[in-house]
Amino acid sequence: ELWGYIKDYNLPYTVVPKSRLDKFTRANHQGVITHLSAVPFQNLQEIVQRAYEKGQDPFLIVLDRVSDVRNFGAIARSAEAAGAHAIIVGQKNSAAVNEDAMKTSAGALHHLALCRETNLNDTLTSLANSGIKIIGCTENAEKIAFETDLSGPLAIVMGSEDKGLAPERQKLCTHLVKLPMLGKVGSLNVSVAAGALLYEVVRQRFQQP
Repeated sequence: ELWGYIKDYNLPYTVVPKSRLDKFTRANHQGVITHLSAVPFQNLQEIVQRAYEKGQDPFLIVLDRVSDVRNFGAIARSAEAAGAHAIIVGQKNSAAVNEDAMKTSAGALHHLALCRETNLNDTLTSLANSGIKIIGCTENAEKIAFETDLSGPLAIVMGSEDKGLAPERQKLCTHLVKLPMLGKVGSLNVSVAAGALLYEVVRQRFQQP
């Protein structure tokens, strides 16, 4: 019955040793523990459609395997402040939407739509087919973000803390961009990089007539 429920609702799951579950609780868990999201997930296509119906350019953030809850919360805070419509996460290897994430977001997750997608490759393809420009942020890019047109319908894709943006995701991007690194450190924390890129989008939108 449990496996049927997981399959019917397409829920993410992980099989772990009983000893790991025992660390979560001393109660009789019977081999199953469930983590609930602190906010409900929303339908991405409806969010995009509503933005277009309001005459707005969809502004989306896609997180590719960003797993640290504090990074996730910080990105959500910047995204909400920058006027983004939604954050999109994958079903697997993504940060839990828990109390730590809510606290780090400073309440932004109560005001920003959150979407969980089964296959990010399919999602990016669908967004591109909806007229949305896909901008991938990677330190291996040739283009500087500040010299790239970030106007119009837009989805910014940020990679994981340790591996960056997956190669298969990079192939689906309209443009790959990077932030200039003027010091000796090779990369920025993903939440800091996301904040810088989000506000470059804001800057360019403010310059539009």
